[in-house]
Amino acid sequence: MKGFKTRLTPLALLMLLLCCTLFPLSAIAKMQLSYANFFPPTHIQSQLAESWCKEVEKRTNNEIVINYFPAGTLTKAPQTYDGVVQGIADIGMTVLAYSRGRFPVASAIDLPMGYESGVQATNVANTVLEKFQPKEFNDTKVMFLHAHGPGLIHTRDQAVNSLDDLKGLKLRGTGTSGKVQAALGASPVGKSMRECYQMLHKGVVDGSSHPMESNKGWKLGEVVHYMIQNYSTAYTTTFAVFMNKDKWNKISPEHQKTIMEINAEFALKHGEAWDEADKKGMAFFTEKGGKVISQSEAESKKWAEKASVVVDDYIQKVSAKGIDGKAVVDVIKANM
Repeated sequence: MKGFKTRLTPLALLMLLLCCTLFPLSAIAKMQLSYANFFPPTHIQSQLAESWCKEVEKRTNNEIVINYFPAGTLTKAPQTYDGVVQGIADIGMTVLAYSRGRFPVASAIDLPMGYESGVQATNVANTVLEKFQPKEFNDTKVMFLHAHGPGLIHTRDQAVNSLDDLKGLKLRGTGTSGKVQAALGASPVGKSMRECYQMLHKGVVDGSSHPMESNKGWKLGEVVHYMIQNYSTAYTTTFAVFMNKDKWNKISPEHQKTIMEINAEFALKHGEAWDEADKKGMAFFTEKGGKVISQSEAESKKWAEKASVVVDDYIQKVSAKGIDGKAVVDVIKANM
């Protein structure tokens, strides 16, 4: 009707006010976090990271919601740690070796200790974290560490049966794996895993150091034809999941406790996933016609003696920084 004006009762006005204020506030009350990871979404380690996000959401009753960014879409692998410190990403997973020299205590985990499984390496990694509480992580809140199974040398065209066969070969490797390659007589080429396939495919490098899982996870089994089972010099690569410290401090103590419980569960899951992926990687490698080269006990011992310089060098270098490198190495050996 023309000229009709609607008048709201005081109760109706109150209800309208509640709708306009309380509901938006409840939405804002959810903590929105971002998680950056360099693994492609199809990789088991990426799928586990996404599952971690969902588990946090579930157990915090969606009071914490996490937006997941795989495949380096939010931060590239080498910049992930700094990205989390700076708040570009709230949570991140990356390889510690991509920040060479930044994590002196944790870098001992990657040494060629003769790792046999991902569960073993992951246990060692978190034992070191718990035992030494490295100051190098003080600008973030570490969720947990995990590490892959034995890192072995793979080659494209050259069958490597001895140290002499390895001399001069260009191998992709980063951090400790590159140091192991150099100690054994090869020429390391420091590039990330994301670049590895094309480098091998184009013949830029003669081979790569990587765990068996990468033969399928990164399809490297399509471009390498020999796997040297150099278990006596097998290294690992340590991965860290960490959170921006300011964001962590804004989480309630109750939810922090819940997240730490989830972390303990998922550290083991990541280790187990590495081992399962190694089995699939080996199967993929052999299906593609790859040849496995085993080592005799005598040859294995020769390789271990050559690689021992990497451990000695680590102890010497970190000792100059006031870190008891031998103590770290001894803890690792005791938990092998």
